[in-house]
Amino acid sequence: MLCGLRNLPGPLGEGLLAAEVHITANKLTVDVSVLIPVYNEEDALPLLFERLYAALDAMERSYEVLFIDDGSKDCSPELLTRQHAQRPDVTRVIFLSFNAGQHAALIAGFKTARGRAVVTMDADLQNPPEEIPAILAEMDKGHDYVGSIRGSRQDHKWRHACSRMMNIFRAKITDIHITDQGCMLRGYSSEIVQAIAQSGESQTFIPALAYLYAANPTEITVAHDHRVAGESKYSLFKLIQLNFDLITSFSSVPLQLISFTGIIVSFCSLLFVIYLATRRLIVGPEVEGVFTLFAIAIFLMGLLLFAVGMLGEYIGRINNQVHKRQRFRIAKTLESTDFKQHGAIISVDKKRTAASVHLTLQSNKS
Repeated sequence: MLCGLRNLPGPLGEGLLAAEVHITANKLTVDVSVLIPVYNEEDALPLLFERLYAALDAMERSYEVLFIDDGSKDCSPELLTRQHAQRPDVTRVIFLSFNAGQHAALIAGFKTARGRAVVTMDADLQNPPEEIPAILAEMDKGHDYVGSIRGSRQDHKWRHACSRMMNIFRAKITDIHITDQGCMLRGYSSEIVQAIAQSGESQTFIPALAYLYAANPTEITVAHDHRVAGESKYSLFKLIQLNFDLITSFSSVPLQLISFTGIIVSFCSLLFVIYLATRRLIVGPEVEGVFTLFAIAIFLMGLLLFAVGMLGEYIGRINNQVHKRQRFRIAKTLESTDFKQHGAIISVDKKRTAASVHLTLQSNKS
């Protein structure tokens, strides 16, 4: 397109090499964008393609499927490239240059999604694609955010137990009321997607942010299947890290608990000092109780280390936010570029001039 513009006659073509050219594609408005982050899912992708496109083709809605490859090291990029070649009309692929994490990958997808409604899901088929119409049916009722609850979980029992405890704990200390925070099959309106993409947070927990921004959220129960292949990308450490991010992002209760605990410990320590001073005056010097004092001192040191660690979590978030480093970098994108079918706006602003020329290419015009 730029090569053609350089050869245009008249003012538009003159001096274009010295001009600053901005090309902004009109957002092709489709009904649904389905966003799927992918990381080392070569064994699951063929079955995902088969079930996903069959479910979407059965709907009477226009749609696009946006895969975000999160720095996969296996054959996932090749499979995604092949799938784009087979269905270029409804498939786009974003390749990130490094493994940025699931939520950062979704943010990359949010920034380019074209749908009025956006549905996110995992690539491992634990979220059945056949449940997408149920998500969209709730959005048709006017809900701008649709969460999901796994009806019968098919993963490890320890994951279920940890998830249940964290859901209860999070509900107690934040205003985020999500029944099942671990299920990624969710629906978002384009307004919610835009708000999340522009939030600029260094650590983002997308379902919680969506609930925070939503005016009319709801939840539905969906099916949950076994992972078709591979292993979960969330280890125990990553799950703990994710929940720390969630708690420190949406609540200051931990800091308040530390302050309250410090007040109580200080008051109890004062009473204990008064007791020891009184006992010394009445009974005299004693050797007994040394180990009790050691135990109390060790307990207080442990409490202090916990408090310092919790403060460190908040300070670390501030540090990451101040740096404003890019959470992800897009290496390349696969998408259809047929400007005869999809409109584009090209604006040319010449340097050192106040003039700007706007050329609008509209669909169905040669």
